Amino acid sequence: MRSDLRQGLMGLSVIAAGSINPVDAADARRENFGATADGTAVTAVVLSNDRGFAVRILSLGATIQSLHVPDRDGETADILLGYSNAADYLDKPRYFGSTVGRYANRIGDARFELDGRVHELEANDGNNHLHGGLLGLDKLHWTLDAMEDGSPAYAVFRVVSPDGAGGYPGNLSVQARFSLADDGEMRIEYEATTDEPTIVNITNHAYFNLAGAASGRGILDHELKIFANDITPVDEGLIPTGALAGVAGTPFDFRQARRIGDEVRDASNEQLLFGRGYDHNFVLNDADGSLRPAAVLRDPFSGRVMEMLTTAPAVQFYSGNFLDGLTVGKHDQMYRQGDALCLEPQVHPDAPNQPGFPSARLDPGEKYTNVIVLRFSTDDADAR
Repeated sequence: MRSDLRQGLMGLSVIAAGSINPVDAADARRENFGATADGTAVTAVVLSNDRGFAVRILSLGATIQSLHVPDRDGETADILLGYSNAADYLDKPRYFGSTVGRYANRIGDARFELDGRVHELEANDGNNHLHGGLLGLDKLHWTLDAMEDGSPAYAVFRVVSPDGAGGYPGNLSVQARFSLADDGEMRIEYEATTDEPTIVNITNHAYFNLAGAASGRGILDHELKIFANDITPVDEGLIPTGALAGVAGTPFDFRQARRIGDEVRDASNEQLLFGRGYDHNFVLNDADGSLRPAAVLRDPFSGRVMEMLTTAPAVQFYSGNFLDGLTVGKHDQMYRQGDALCLEPQVHPDAPNQPGFPSARLDPGEKYTNVIVLRFSTDDADAR
């Protein structure tokens, strides 16, 4: 049944901004999610099914505000950090679950050259440019273009980033499609087109804690596997040097699943010192633009397992190093270092300035795409 812009909850029980009680299989519902400080209303869409999965997406920043997933005992918990009200996403920006761009991650010296012309970007991370600048995609109000029940249930959001925004050339038209299948598979599909040559790198910045965002457990006991033989090492400003470095024999070797906390605080490793932990781009093996495995994350206490697939050439692994305990999010939780992690499928950071990296260029008549798939399961090895 088509449900574009359908009003009302229609039987969905919403307990609180961080809690969802799904009632139907392959269901899509629209909600009001308050307003930002300037009075702009924020719309939310909840996609849910009868297996306990539910995801809430906001029109502000095309943001995944919550994601409820069952554990090995069938108990459902929200596994994402975030805020309970719309205003906090702008007043206390942390990119929680947001769509980030026009260029996700960092661009060195906040500048790049395209067709002989140097484009100066906003420097919002020291001397560097981060996540599209001061008014990146995460801070824009997107239009809910479509939503529909079914298998999968889905919602489509659109926005236009105007020519010159953040220093980028071209009017960039962006679409984000979020879907939830009956088996709990979640899919995020980003598309973008431009009216003049530009650069594009769009991803989602969800902070995951498979134990549950309000569980009191961090992610250092999570086990992680990344399908990457190399990283792009960085300087002190977290800008790639342009080289590739093999992960074998280093704290970055996640080719086999292992505990995140084992070496995250190894002060003898210069790269970990620069990032205050993991904040690095992992180059995915055999990247060819097709959908393929990027990472597998497991929490031994809840039994939740998340497999991530993507069409992007790399994934940024960030271990939540800059969460300082000063941010209070959903469930009245004080977010601290190591409370969650990010896995961000992307083009390499600073690619426009690194000729050896994959191209981030987008020309008129072309379409940018980045597909991210999250597959959830549970195991029986109880670590409690």
